[in-house]
Amino acid sequence: MKLRGRLAFHFTYQFIAFSVFMFLFLLALLFVLIKHISNEEIQRNIPSGVLSSITAETVTEKGNVMLEDHWKKLLREQNMWLQVVDMGGEVIHATNTAEDVPSAYSVSRLLEIKDERRLGKYTMEWEMDLTYKDPLLYLLGRIDENTDRLRFWFEEYGNGGRPDPLQRDSFTEDVRKTGGYVHVIDGEGKIKDSIGDSIEDKKIYHPLEIISMQEEPGAYATYVNVYRDKASGMTWVYHTPRDGNIGKQPIMNELLKVVLWVCISVLAVAVAVSIWHGYRYSRPLLLFTGWFERMGKGAYEEVLTPKDRKRVFRKNGKLRMRYKLYKEVIHSFYQMAEQLAASERERARLERNREEWMSGISHDLRTPLSSIQGYGYMLENAPEDWSPAELREMGNVIREKGDYMLELINDFSLIFRLRTEVRPQDMCQLDLNELVRRCVLKYVNDATLDGVTFQFHGGVKPILTSGSAIWLRRLMDNLISNAVKHNPPGIIVTVSVKHLPDAAVIVVNDNGIGMDEETKQNLFERYYRGTNTEGSIDGSGLGMSVAKAIVEAHHGTVEVESEEGKGTSIMVLLPVQ
Repeated sequence: MKLRGRLAFHFTYQFIAFSVFMFLFLLALLFVLIKHISNEEIQRNIPSGVLSSITAETVTEKGNVMLEDHWKKLLREQNMWLQVVDMGGEVIHATNTAEDVPSAYSVSRLLEIKDERRLGKYTMEWEMDLTYKDPLLYLLGRIDENTDRLRFWFEEYGNGGRPDPLQRDSFTEDVRKTGGYVHVIDGEGKIKDSIGDSIEDKKIYHPLEIISMQEEPGAYATYVNVYRDKASGMTWVYHTPRDGNIGKQPIMNELLKVVLWVCISVLAVAVAVSIWHGYRYSRPLLLFTGWFERMGKGAYEEVLTPKDRKRVFRKNGKLRMRYKLYKEVIHSFYQMAEQLAASERERARLERNREEWMSGISHDLRTPLSSIQGYGYMLENAPEDWSPAELREMGNVIREKGDYMLELINDFSLIFRLRTEVRPQDMCQLDLNELVRRCVLKYVNDATLDGVTFQFHGGVKPILTSGSAIWLRRLMDNLISNAVKHNPPGIIVTVSVKHLPDAAVIVVNDNGIGMDEETKQNLFERYYRGTNTEGSIDGSGLGMSVAKAIVEAHHGTVEVESEEGKGTSIMVLLPVQ
């Protein structure tokens, strides 16, 4: 759950961060593109564009006009001046104005400026700012030499609204010196006369053409200045060359360019982020893939190669930043590798034990079978040569060897049954005190056990536990018979049952010959008693292994204490109810 939550948080905040980054990136990109378009618009008509931008960007608070310094610098560079006029006609702000520029305006003066776009020698641009409750008027003035020159030519060379034929040559020479040309048109836009060298073969102006050339001078090959004679209705159009033209481009083309640049930029950023994410999150997966490949080859203990460890861990043993997201995964891989390696070692150990088991069982079965087989050949070949006593002795040996083999097979089967633990249906509530007492009483009443004294010390109250009566009786038989078989006559076997706070304790104690340290350490190992059945065939060598398996099947533990010459004590601890 911790890893799942951190992964969800990690990818969520990365998605949010990426979204915020893309939003800010697009915002900055749009700002740059809009600024570029604005600059292009300003270049098309510098006076009008500058005034529009100033009007849009300038803030007025409590009668104070806060004009940015870069606009002031631009006005000085372009030899233009700016005034801001309030509702009362008072100038509340002025930048780069001369002494002949008024500081207040009447209604008639403002209407004259609006109609004629002139203020004395200055060509005027105006724009209203309707953002505030009381509108403000922005006035931009400049000295336009071409307009003044055109006025001078009209007054000097004009006659009835058209060039004076007597001064035509002088007029033509003056126009050519400027590199421009003049068209004289009537009210319908037809060219009635042309002075200078025209760069285009033109006969008529369309109704909006001259206005468009005045509003966007940067979009045409020439600048245009116009003077209209109201008396004659004739208009003089003065063209002056310029270095280059931006060209008329519809606003849709500009928008398409903006969209194209935005799409290209977003695609580039998305590809870069995708490559970075792919590189970052694929590296751990490649490490895990390499480990799976090594695991498939059986190299469970090698989670990471030395080269991979240098990539994942710092010199101080801590994970590097890009791998911290998968720290639980890497930790789980190491735990899995340890468990698999331990399982492999356990499998190898069990395989060795299995081989030892098979070897021991084969030897244990081969020895009595050899005896049975030998006596069988003897009886088969010459039964008349043997006396009744000898035949009884042969039969007794065959029976004992058969009993030993049967006991060995039963114990072998029993151990494998106990490996799957006692079945739940075999378990019930038992009084351990009474069960052990009955087991000891069986040996007390056994007349064949001469020279052995049995004692029992039980509790006053019942000691309840959950277990299988059959298996627990088998446990007591194995423990008591082991004490009897491996000690000389005259020993005392004492069996005690005690109740501890968290366990029931069975202790089987004898005062016999005891065991050395090696025997004590290997007491519960299968076949430790040896495989020589010539001297004695009592027991299969699995009795104590069966006893331990029964205890563990009941979720208990067994311990042994012994010293040579001082007897042996075996203690079994079982859970109590």
